[in-house]
Amino acid sequence: MKAFVMDAFSEKAFSGNQAGVVLVDRPLSDDLMQAIAAEFKHSETAFIHLLDFIEDTVKIRYFTPTGEVELCGHATVASFALLRRMELIGDGNVFADTKAGRLNITVNGDHVWMDMAEPRLVKTLEEAEALELYSAYGLHPEDGIEGFMPQIVSTGLSDIIMPVRDRKTLLGAVQNEAAVSALSKKLDCVGVHMFAPGGEDCTAFCGNFAPLFGIPEECATGTANGALTYYLYLKGLIAPERENVFVQGERMNRPSKVLSRLYKSGESVKIRIGGSAVMSMECDIRL
Repeated sequence: MKAFVMDAFSEKAFSGNQAGVVLVDRPLSDDLMQAIAAEFKHSETAFIHLLDFIEDTVKIRYFTPTGEVELCGHATVASFALLRRMELIGDGNVFADTKAGRLNITVNGDHVWMDMAEPRLVKTLEEAEALELYSAYGLHPEDGIEGFMPQIVSTGLSDIIMPVRDRKTLLGAVQNEAAVSALSKKLDCVGVHMFAPGGEDCTAFCGNFAPLFGIPEECATGTANGALTYYLYLKGLIAPERENVFVQGERMNRPSKVLSRLYKSGESVKIRIGGSAVMSMECDIRL
């Protein structure tokens, strides 16, 4: 059974965010998929079920080293970039069947754009919860942005969107993994997506933390940047159909570039995440 390591949201190998991608050509148990993901040790490993490959629809499941998640943006970009590279699909629109729902994917050469699940503002953190959040990074609520409270937003996975005043604060934050895990569990979310205002070339600088799922920090996260897109849209800082650029992974020396676009039709809002991915490793899994 073939397996690969793909570097997502990057145009060169050994940069961006690594994802395992396994081409599943036989029935696998959940326990075995979990064991494979733990062996890869990447933040997520995507399992593409070739036996369920029907015309333009691809079934994908995602596992972290410690558990299954409903959706993973960078592993989806990695999966469809791999399928395109192997000529199992061509350019155009295809669908991904995930536990977060059926998502539209557009492939254009090396670039993959994917629909997020319908964006939802889940909750605005109370003052005590915000204090707990900032304290978990050695910060104070005053290190945030005036008028911007942390909120839980979902575009398939729920993340705490945490504003900080500048890039220096973002890069200097020190995480207490146990405290962040406890807060994530209490608030029923994957983790924390910290952001600082960007400059001329990017919308925001970001850091993503999900220690509850065995991911101390992640250098590119599609779903979380989809959630940040919606958060900034609700604040009036993102216009529909504009391309947004999120720079992530600088703290990890694996800089990544995640693109997003928001579309509005009446009261309905749709968010797409985009980027490229390159293959860095290929191997066989012996079962």
